[in-house]
This record gives sequence, structure tokens and C-alpha cells, in this order.
Amino acid sequence: MTMPPWSSEPEESRKYFAQLRELADHHGLAELSMGTSQDYEVAVEEGATIVRIGSVLYG
Repeated sequence: MTMPPWSSEPEESRKYFAQLRELADHHGLAELSMGTSQDYEVAVEEGATIVRIGSVLYG
């Protein structure tokens, strides 16, 4: 799981998500929990299998 520093620009999270994906690939991990309501699209593009989208649903 990763939580990048907050940013109003979702693209700012990409480098953190890509780095976690590389680590997961290296260690053979199948699940990636990353992304929140504000950056979930970028997270999915980078391989997220679990995202936290609470504020989209309840905000």
C-alpha cells in the first residue's frame, strides 16, 4: 500500500505509484493498494488492484 504526498494534481502521484508497482513486480506481489478519490485513475493506470475512493462516494 502507498499514500503519496497530497497534491491537487493527480499526475504528481504517478511516480510513487510506478515505484510501488516496480517493487511489487520485483517481489512477485499480485495486489497493489494505491490511489484515493483524487488520484485513482492514475493509480489504476499504474496497476492498482485496490483503491480508496471514500470521498467520491460519501463526500
